[in-house]
Amino acid sequence: MPRSATRSAVAACAALTLGLAACGGEDEPRTAASQPAAKQPAQDLAPLKGFLLDHTERLVADSSALQAGAEEYYGLAKAAGFDYAKLLAEDREQVRAFVKSAQEGFTKANPAYEEMEGVVAGVPSLAEYDVIIDAGADGSDPENAVPFSIKTPAGKTYKQPGNFNYLIETAAYGTEPAWAAKGVEPDLDGDGTVEFGEALPDADFYVAATRDFARTAKELDAAARRWTPTPSDAFTALVVMTPTMSEYFNAWKNSRFVAGAQAEEKAFVAASRLQDIADILGGLQTVYASVQPRIAKVDEAQAAQTEQELDSLTAFAERLRDEEAGGRRFDADQAETLGGEAQARAEAIAGQITQAAGQLKIELET
Repeated sequence: MPRSATRSAVAACAALTLGLAACGGEDEPRTAASQPAAKQPAQDLAPLKGFLLDHTERLVADSSALQAGAEEYYGLAKAAGFDYAKLLAEDREQVRAFVKSAQEGFTKANPAYEEMEGVVAGVPSLAEYDVIIDAGADGSDPENAVPFSIKTPAGKTYKQPGNFNYLIETAAYGTEPAWAAKGVEPDLDGDGTVEFGEALPDADFYVAATRDFARTAKELDAAARRWTPTPSDAFTALVVMTPTMSEYFNAWKNSRFVAGAQAEEKAFVAASRLQDIADILGGLQTVYASVQPRIAKVDEAQAAQTEQELDSLTAFAERLRDEEAGGRRFDADQAETLGGEAQARAEAIAGQITQAAGQLKIELET
C-alpha cells in the first residue's frame, strides 16, 4: 500500500483540512477575488467536475451495495451465534453466494475509484480521500498511515488498519488472515480443499469496514460537489499523478498476476494492477483535455505533442493489460523493465506540463 513521495506530500498538505483551498503558509485562505487569475475558478473546467461527480456517484452506489451484502452476511452470522463452522454447515450456499457477490462488488467498485484517482489524489483539497480510500498504509507505517480506525458492532477497534480498498478486497478474497473468521476452514464448495478465492470474512469486521467505506464515499461525493476546479488544480493533478508509474508497476510485479502463488502482496488480486494503471491514465487524459486549450494558446505544437505522448502512454498500458488478459504472463524482470519505461515517459509528460504551467503563470501546489 505504499504511496509515492510526491503523492505523500500532497496528501500531507491536505490532511485534516479538506475545506482549505491550498497548501501554503497563509493563516487565512484568500478569497477568489484576491487570488491570482490562474487560481480562480474557470468555467471551461466544468466538464472536469462533471467527470468527477459521475465517478463519485458510481462509488456511492457501489460501496452502498457492498454494505448491503455485508449487512445480510452479518445477519446470518449473528443468527448462528457467530459460530462460523455452524454457519458454513447450515448456510453454505448462502455464504458462498455472499462471497461471490462481495468479490464481484469490489471488482465493480474499484474502477469507479481508479478512473477518478488522478483528480482525487492530485487535487490538494481532495487528496486525503485518496489516502483513506486507496493509498494509505496501516499503523506500522506512521508517516503514510490512514487517519482513521474502525470500531465494530461488537466493540472491537482496529486502529489504522489500512485503506478501504485494501480492507474490502483482502477480506472478500481471504488474503489477509486478520479479517478472516477464526476456527474454520473456508471450504465454500465443500470439496475438502480451500482454493484461492474461497474466503470467510469475520462478519463483525467486514460489516464495520463496509459501513465506514460507504459513509466515506458519500463524504467524497459531497466534497466533490463543493469543489470548484481551478487551472492550478488541473495542472497540479497532472504533474503530481502522471509520474507515478513506477509505484504502480512495482505493485503489479509483487502481485499474484506476476509473482503467482509466491506473491507477498495481499491486495491487487481482484484485477490486475495493469487495469488500474490504464484506468488512472484514462482519467488523466480527461484532465489534460480540460487544460490543453490553455496550453495551445501559448504553444500549440507543445500542446499537441503532450497530448500525443499521454495518449501513447495510455495505449501502452492498455496493450499490456489486454495482452495479460489474453493469457500472456509477464515475469518480474519484464515488469520492472516495463515500469521503468512507463516512468520515463510519464516524467517527460509531467515536465512538459510543468513548463506549460510556468508559461501560463499557473501555480503548482506540489
